[in-house]
This record gives sequence, C-alpha cells and structure tokens, in this order.
Amino acid sequence: MRDYNGWEELFLDEFNKPYFVELKAFLEREYASKTVYPPKRLILNAFDRTSPSEVKVVILGQDPYINPRQAMGMSFSVPQGIQAPPSLENIKKEILSDTGAPSIIADGDLTPWAKQGVLLLNAVLTVVAGLSNSHKNKGWETFTDRVIEYLDGLKQPIVFLLWGANAKNKRTLLNNPGHMTLTAAHPSPLSAYNGFFGCKHFSRTNEFLISHGVEPIKW
Repeated sequence: MRDYNGWEELFLDEFNKPYFVELKAFLEREYASKTVYPPKRLILNAFDRTSPSEVKVVILGQDPYINPRQAMGMSFSVPQGIQAPPSLENIKKEILSDTGAPSIIADGDLTPWAKQGVLLLNAVLTVVAGLSNSHKNKGWETFTDRVIEYLDGLKQPIVFLLWGANAKNKRTLLNNPGHMTLTAAHPSPLSAYNGFFGCKHFSRTNEFLISHGVEPIKW
C-alpha cells in the first residue's frame, strides 16, 4: 500500500466514498484520452511533500497550470528550471515589498516552502491542457473541502492564505479560533493591484507563527 505521508486517516476514508470512486473513474478516462496535468504521479504531490503534522501554512490555489511542463501538483509552483509564471512573480514581488528581503525561491519551484510546512493546495487537482477549470465540479472540490476541514481540526497553529474569489469561498470551512485566516485578491496580473500587493500576508503569517512559538517560514 502506498505511503500517504501521514494523510492515511483522511485519505483512506475519502477514497472509498462514492464521489471519489466516480472521480477516479472519470480521471482514468481523461488521462487515457486527453493531455491532463499534472502527470498522474504528481496529483498528490502537495501531500507527499508536507505531512499534516508539519503544516504551518496553507496556500490555496484554483487548479493546476494549463501549459506544458508547468504543473507539478503544488499550487503556484513549477518545476525547477521552468520560468515562474506571472502570478508567482507577483508573489515574489510582494514578499520583497513586505519583508524587505527577496524570496529564497530562485526560480519557480516552491518545494523549499513545502519542506518548511507550507501546504500548496489547489481546490481542483487536475486540469486538461489549455483549459482552465476543465475538471471543475467533478469531485475534487468535495475532497479538498474535506482536507481543509481536517486541517482546521488540528491543534497546531495554522495560517490559511486565501487569495481570490474561489479561495475566499472556503472561508466558511474554517472555524478554529486557534488558527488564522488571511484573504486577499489573487496574485494574477489581472487582480494583483486590486488587493494582493500590499496585503503583507508573508510578514503577518510569520508574526502569527512566532507568537505561537513556531519557527517562521523562510519565504
């Protein structure tokens, strides 16, 4: 049986539910007949990189990148050697403006964040090449809602960063007073100047973690 990096309790319960059985069958058909991102082996990459006991921060995205070689199963992240997309460049600009120091991310691979306890979660974990939201309302949202509810029930302090309208809709799932939720516009070039730039989420996240005796994130 596959090692789910500490997520077994949640995953093995969800994987047997009717909605997920239907989702899996749908994905088998899609991967067999279309170009779908990310590669199958990377669909659960965010969970492979960050166990629940390690989670300090959750960054919620919409769905994977739709261009070749970009999607790697972690929101906003692209593989090493691939140029950072515009949204990620804007994230790095805000880090510099907010913290006064450049991001530790040299290119677009956010694995160093994941290793520190940043769960890079998309609401939908697969997409057809070139077609944003093409796997919307197929079952992934039910699964990722359960992930968010599960994390909300954990005792360690967690910061949830919800950027953009789709992510903000998840706010109703978060009720633990021991956690912090921050919302802002999406870092996309279409909206970054309408409330993402200047949000100071990176310094505010670290202030919260430090106040709870948790090592801050090296952004």
